[in-house]
Amino acid sequence: MSTPVSPPASALPRWQVLLLAPLGGALVTLSLAPFHLWPLAVVGCAIYAYLLASCTPGQAFRRGWLFGFGLFGSGASWVYVSIHVYGNAGVTLAAFLTLIFCAGLGLLHALQAWLYTRIVRPLPGGMLLGFAAFWVFGEWLRSWLLTGFPWLYLGYAHVDTWLAGWAPITGVYGLSFAVAFTASCVFLTWRSPQPATVLSYGGLLATLWGGGLMLKPIEWVAPASEKPLSVAIYQPNIPQEQKWDRRRYQSILAQYERAVRPMFDKDLVLWPESAIPRVADRAGDFLDPIARRASLSDTVLITGIPTRDSQNRYFNSIIALGQGKGQYDKQRLVPFGEYVPLEDQLRGLIDFFDLPMSDFSRGDRKQGPLEAGNHRVAPLICYEIVYPELVARSAQRAELLITISNDSWFGASIGPLQHLQMARMRALENGRYLLRGTNNGVSAIIDHRGKITARTEQFVESTLVGDAQVMLGNTPFTSFGSKPLLIALGLLLGSMGLMYRTLWRDDYNGD
Repeated sequence: MSTPVSPPASALPRWQVLLLAPLGGALVTLSLAPFHLWPLAVVGCAIYAYLLASCTPGQAFRRGWLFGFGLFGSGASWVYVSIHVYGNAGVTLAAFLTLIFCAGLGLLHALQAWLYTRIVRPLPGGMLLGFAAFWVFGEWLRSWLLTGFPWLYLGYAHVDTWLAGWAPITGVYGLSFAVAFTASCVFLTWRSPQPATVLSYGGLLATLWGGGLMLKPIEWVAPASEKPLSVAIYQPNIPQEQKWDRRRYQSILAQYERAVRPMFDKDLVLWPESAIPRVADRAGDFLDPIARRASLSDTVLITGIPTRDSQNRYFNSIIALGQGKGQYDKQRLVPFGEYVPLEDQLRGLIDFFDLPMSDFSRGDRKQGPLEAGNHRVAPLICYEIVYPELVARSAQRAELLITISNDSWFGASIGPLQHLQMARMRALENGRYLLRGTNNGVSAIIDHRGKITARTEQFVESTLVGDAQVMLGNTPFTSFGSKPLLIALGLLLGSMGLMYRTLWRDDYNGD
């Protein structure tokens, strides 16, 4: 066995652990939008693999938490803007709540690190395949635990790299596996830089990355017609503090009415989330004339608007008017923004727990697509676009994806650009054009390969005009979702465990 070129990670001075672990997490953030320095995630994960290579499970728990805190403290700190600016919390309180939020998410990485060192690392291939497989299961856990926070996945940094060729097959989790596997190879090569080691791991990486490059040109879907849809997306840039001010209601309607006049020559017009700040059944005097005009012009108008049902439950909804038809109620609600957990205990404590429209109900899981003329449109509202499985299920029944959002809550932070990057991945995974309409940016038209064909700037009133092609057929990911990959990784870990019990452990006990 070759001699390691570095001291065991368990013997590192505490100050080095305190520096390296959060640094590794922060490097992952720098790989994502708006920085786009994707190699840094490989470096960050290689540092993480080194820190977990020879430590005890207890040490791994602490190091995992530090890594997670570095990741979320740098990549999700935009929650401070929502709490401080729009929740009217003081600087100290907002900083404290943000700290609690990031520290809590860091515990997920701590648990993952503890389990990895205790169960996966001793297995044959544990520090190579096991590290990457267990990373993916950690991301998958974050997609549903406590309503889910599927943010800052490794794979999102690779919507434009060679690895993007794998996205229509494996989804973002497959790309995350590739990044973590690459980091494992880098760490193991650095630890034992023998020619055979370099050639072995280099060959594996060449196959993985080269495979993605070879897959990129494949067209998994086809245009439904030669003529694309003409599209207009209106970005009103209404300040968040004015949006729900009743004194501003008429001026907001007037702004939309002026903006929509020249849009009736388009096939589809898109307005953002909660564009009309009033419940739909009380906004008919404004919407009905516009719907009639759209119908006469063969135009579909799709807009976000709050709705309520016969039981007086409120929903964050999107509706299609004119030549369109249908309503969709948001399924994945944002805690505190759209509903308040432990409402009886938290309401009234601070303004952040009493944000406008924070009493929505959850939409039914079995909702169909909207109709836009002869086409079916999969609607997704704000945060829902970051859930790979939800979008894939919706794309199975639709030829076009639409997402509307109000990214005003993020302010001028990195949040909106991260959000846009994740929307691009959904378009790539499912082979669908995606129209993104926001209140203050970034609104965009994204093609079926995840490329932005047109976009707005942030914090300006804009009308984005372009074309969107409706697509037929499904990518493998649209058809099957993440299940095949997760099952394969589960079987991989299981076979590694079986090999350990039947071969490795017996050999070790016999020495």
